[in-house]
Amino acid sequence: MDKRRRKQAKTVKYDSEEVSSIEWEFINMTEQEEDLIYRMYRLVGDRWHLIAGRIPGRNAEEIERFWIMRHGEGFSGRRKKA
Repeated sequence: MDKRRRKQAKTVKYDSEEVSSIEWEFINMTEQEEDLIYRMYRLVGDRWHLIAGRIPGRNAEEIERFWIMRHGEGFSGRRKKA
């Protein structure tokens, strides 16, 4: 792949492309929301849409991002700061 194509491939974004972890903002949840997420995760696993349906004002993407940021290896440094 030549340099022009490589540069172009990095700058092109698609709607279905995932956002890099650097662009993610930390999601603040209340204690009650966190507790409910943990309990629901034990019951239904990573069915984020089902968990989000139990928390008013939250969508599945937010819940999944929260979970990844709390349990993902790449975010361990950020968890200690927050």
